[in-house]
Amino acid sequence: MRLELSRRGDYAVRAMLALADGGGLLTGPRIAERTGVPISFLPQVMGALVRAGLVDGIQGRTGGYRLARPADDITLLGIVEAAEGDSRRMTCILRGGPCGANGACRVHEAFFGAQEALLAELASTTLASLAR
Repeated sequence: MRLELSRRGDYAVRAMLALADGGGLLTGPRIAERTGVPISFLPQVMGALVRAGLVDGIQGRTGGYRLARPADDITLLGIVEAAEGDSRRMTCILRGGPCGANGACRVHEAFFGAQEALLAELASTTLASLAR
């Protein structure tokens, strides 16, 4: 069983931590420098975070990125889903498609219960708690 973020999700979490640690406006190159995120990939990641309402992107010579709201109001689940989309698995863990025609497969409740517990943990973990 694998539990890992995509590269995009990893970069989004790193960028958000840099913004939380930075305490203000950071340029793209500064975020890339602090996080190790390739500068060529950073606009895609930051664009997803801006569209999700987690980050403000300020245009212009003195522009950059900053958190759109307090770090206490941003969850790890929000960051991951901004980068990767909905985290809920909608397919059968055994078959890779919908569960059987006669209802859920025999392991459905165990795996979907574990998924909900994981999502609840990510939803209760704030950016502020990670940045401390």
